[in-house]
Amino acid sequence: MRILVVEDDDDSREGLRVLLEASGHDVETAANGLEGLEKLVAGKPDTAILDIDLPGIDGYEIARRARRLPELARIRLIALTGYGREKDRAAAREAGFNLHLTKPVSFAMLQSRLAI
Repeated sequence: MRILVVEDDDDSREGLRVLLEASGHDVETAANGLEGLEKLVAGKPDTAILDIDLPGIDGYEIARRARRLPELARIRLIALTGYGREKDRAAAREAGFNLHLTKPVSFAMLQSRLAI
């Protein structure tokens, strides 16, 4: 699977990249919202794993913009965030995310969600 990881924390982003690549995925990363949106549009990955609190534009805005583009209609958007209240989950759904996971999440859990 081609996966884009958008995460501003360097260690989290690189750690997730290494784990996903070791699982056989082709992974691209971005460290902020604008870079993430650019890579999403240019690369058209199968799945994007987005943090919500990002510099530039947040993960909600990336999702909203992606959902307005016909060429990204089938992309799977996963929010991976520290924001886990019900209002955060609702905001993720409204923005167009397919799945909302609250940090910390085990890699096994993430892998199981990628397989769905």
